[in-house]
Amino acid sequence: MKRVFLIVLDSCGIGAMPDCREFGDENCNTLKRISESQKFSAENLIELGLGNIDSIDYLDKNDNPLAAVARLTEKSKGKDTTIGHWEIAGVVSQNPLPTYPNGFPQSVIDEFSQKTGRKIICNKPYSGTDVIRDYGQEHVETGALIVYTSADSVFQIAAHENVVPIETLYEYCRIARKILSGENAVGRVIARPFEGEYPNFRRTANRHDFSLVPPKETLIDALIENGKTVYAIGKIYDIFAGKGISEHVFTHSNEEGMQKALEAFDKDFNGLCFVNLVDYDMLYGHRQDIDGYAKAFAEFDKWLPCFIEKMSDEDVLMITADHGCDPGDSHTDHTREYTPLVIYGKQVKPINLGTRQSFADIAATVADYLDIQFYGDGESFADMII
Repeated sequence: MKRVFLIVLDSCGIGAMPDCREFGDENCNTLKRISESQKFSAENLIELGLGNIDSIDYLDKNDNPLAAVARLTEKSKGKDTTIGHWEIAGVVSQNPLPTYPNGFPQSVIDEFSQKTGRKIICNKPYSGTDVIRDYGQEHVETGALIVYTSADSVFQIAAHENVVPIETLYEYCRIARKILSGENAVGRVIARPFEGEYPNFRRTANRHDFSLVPPKETLIDALIENGKTVYAIGKIYDIFAGKGISEHVFTHSNEEGMQKALEAFDKDFNGLCFVNLVDYDMLYGHRQDIDGYAKAFAEFDKWLPCFIEKMSDEDVLMITADHGCDPGDSHTDHTREYTPLVIYGKQVKPINLGTRQSFADIAATVADYLDIQFYGDGESFADMII
């Protein structure tokens, strides 16, 4: 029974890509930045071969690594979660999703206001924690919805859970998702609930993403069509709008995501377990918390051996990322970076695959390993590692 466990360390980039300036970035390197923290530890990942990846000259090399490794290039025109995961699943996006540095068109805001029956406030790029600090009290007093965006293709709606019940907020997101089509088809509509009292508002764990449906067949669609299981952990279900997934579980933290990944070994399935650990991005990258990011990375590294111990002879583990979010950069947004790929399994040859030209190589390789036909983007390296 062949199983692939694909774990995405959300935002853990490993260095600026050559075109990073086109995306407003320069000298970004998420992994290097956190490696300088005293909270950082990567003992087990270094044993697997993380330090052997191209351009990683700040971690120890391993002459006898346990895993195959590679540096992945993002071929799509973007640096966000949606496009990054689509490419991991075999769909390269030639055109960037729309962004709104000056806020959303008034026509969009007016239609959203009319269909929800609520006034809209903010409508500009903002940090998620800052926006509830600056607009949270007005929202509580008036019931107006806080709509904001970022450098990414997102339409975010913040509301206090005592003012707008969670299910109502999710319904507002569904309304926005229908409005945001055509030229305004943003990658994600995101519910951003918060709680507390001014000035100590705080976001809750009830975030929910409403994503675009991928523009063409993904790896997970092909797996389902071929009778395989796709078990999604974390926000994977949201990212792919529920398409191509046979079973899913939402999580509220990296810790819960890692626990659910361990529990997946108890499931009798043949296919893919697709995991997203979002805390790196949401709690530490965007908030520029270098030590917090480093500590969370160290916790994942410490957890790895207990996961590997559960792997059977035909299980394959892939660890990667979907973009960067350098917590020490000059801004709080995602960063255009290469991503790491570490591949471990009892049958996997511990070789260095160099720099690959697309995240989509993961999809092509998983398809080959699980013996299905998939005509997505990317080139398989299955015959090089198995």
